Amino acid sequence: MNESAVIAETRRWIELMVIGLNLCPFARRVFAGELIRYVVTPATDADGLRAALTEELVLLANAPPERIETTLLIHPLALADFLDYNDFLADADQLIDDLGYRGVIQIASFHPQYRFGGTKPDAVENYTNRSPHPMLHLLREESVAAVNHDEEVMAGIPERNIATLKALGLKRVQEMLKGEIS
Repeated sequence: MNESAVIAETRRWIELMVIGLNLCPFARRVFAGELIRYVVTPATDADGLRAALTEELVLLANAPPERIETTLLIHPLALADFLDYNDFLADADQLIDDLGYRGVIQIASFHPQYRFGGTKPDAVENYTNRSPHPMLHLLREESVAAVNHDEEVMAGIPERNIATLKALGLKRVQEMLKGEIS
């Protein structure tokens, strides 16, 4: 596994899709400010990923936000199957409770095979959470709250993202995710 290539692909995805398509209107500031910690774990299973997640949760909770505001824990060798990954999310959420970080850190989920309940595997809306590699996005709750002052705007983001991807079409979105076009 080439860690720098994994990080480069992740950065390209953030720049092209997340920021470029405005899927997350808050990503530009932390990306441009170099406030994202990119961690590629060599974990190959859920236990190894749980250990890496524990370490990163503790590190993020104790780091000054002006140095690290958010962390992407990228795990290309663990939980490649989306159903296994999806099952792990409950463990990750429990780990937040076990460490006493409920209300401090939350996790957003991204995976190359991401699939929302009730959707077909090739539904374009799944691409709002599809990434080049499986990853857990660790977010400080205070950062989320700071940009979340308008609940109506926040509530409309998923629908706007789906409309954006539908307008582009499945083929173009797939090409963008693969880095074939910009």
